Amino acid sequence: MDPISYYSKNEIKTEIAFNSQKREISVMHGLGKFGKRPDIIQFENDIVELVKRGATSFHISEEHWSNPLELKPGMKKKDLDSLRRGWDFVLDIDSPDLEDSKKISHYLIEAMKFHDVKNMSVKFSGNKGFHIAIPFKTFPSKVNEIEIINLFPEGPKIIAEYLTEMITPALIEKYGEQMRNKIEIDTVLISNRHMFRAPYSLHEKSGLASLPINPEEVLTFDKERAKPENVKTEIRFLESSNFIDGEATSLITQALDWYSRNSIKKESTEELTEKRKTDFEEITEAIPEDYFPPCIKSGLSGLQDGKKRFLFILINFLKCIGWNPEEIERRVKEWNNILENPLKEGYIIAQLNWHKINSKKVPPPNYENKAYYADIGILPEENVVRKFKNPLNYTISMFKFKKPKKKKKKKQDSKPL
Repeated sequence: MDPISYYSKNEIKTEIAFNSQKREISVMHGLGKFGKRPDIIQFENDIVELVKRGATSFHISEEHWSNPLELKPGMKKKDLDSLRRGWDFVLDIDSPDLEDSKKISHYLIEAMKFHDVKNMSVKFSGNKGFHIAIPFKTFPSKVNEIEIINLFPEGPKIIAEYLTEMITPALIEKYGEQMRNKIEIDTVLISNRHMFRAPYSLHEKSGLASLPINPEEVLTFDKERAKPENVKTEIRFLESSNFIDGEATSLITQALDWYSRNSIKKESTEELTEKRKTDFEEITEAIPEDYFPPCIKSGLSGLQDGKKRFLFILINFLKCIGWNPEEIERRVKEWNNILENPLKEGYIIAQLNWHKINSKKVPPPNYENKAYYADIGILPEENVVRKFKNPLNYTISMFKFKKPKKKKKKKQDSKPL
């Protein structure tokens, strides 16, 4: 099917125009030949006119702008921030082999579900990969007193790095060590004024459409569906009514916390290495609850708000102090059963299963992270916060200090024959 016939279809024009609103757009005239920037699409018929003038594909910005035509090359961050009205989080998974892209995309989708993102838009890129996206409305307006709208591109980059590290051990465990170098998530896409292929736009190399699909269909996706003559506009990419305001709060909060704990800006490599040794050495048995810090004991006694955040703290905490999966599951279910409004069993099981396949031990957030302690009412007294950075430090220190020391056997004097 020739480009004019394809893009002239009413349903194709409608979908491309829908995703172009309040975004900068650019067209491609054959492989690697972009048209003018900035540009916009106001009406559906603009699409056909551009194709008649040689456009072969359409690309849209992750960012939403008050007036995209005011954008200029080399703009300062403050000027970009003043024009930006929001941004979508878009992951570009583009491995050389489509089957590897399917596996990586599937685990990224599961990792986002783990963070309570129930809805996401997924589309075949048109060649060998997938785009996974969630809109701006799913994020909170602020996190740790930071305005989310201005946290671009830093915020999405951190989330992408966090998710990559999160899924890597599980992918290797499932498919082997060879997957380590195959995990390709293009963070170059996450930058000011960078674009991605519009939904239902054709791909110059493959001739296939960038087709939105159900997230559950990633592993079984067949490229035949993306042939222009087979394309059906059954799914609208980034349809706002499909998303819940603030549902990505846990995702960005945990990603920023991960970044702050893993950043070496505050600590030298030697200090960080020594700190990790202190955190994890000699934990060869499950530390009993007698040594749990006040915040964990408080959360275990029951919560009205922040139950999902506490569950995240609790599972990571128990993993790091030597509890095995069976012990963790038993204690988590005991805790959930005493809650006035318990979490749904399906949600609990999903969290536990993720941790079973992802054996990496990650410390719980530090006390300074208000979203996890102060906001849910379990922040310890000031003297505890001053002395210990997080619940793990507290428990390991108390355990080493209070644990009964094994008495050394006295050597018997050898008697002469």
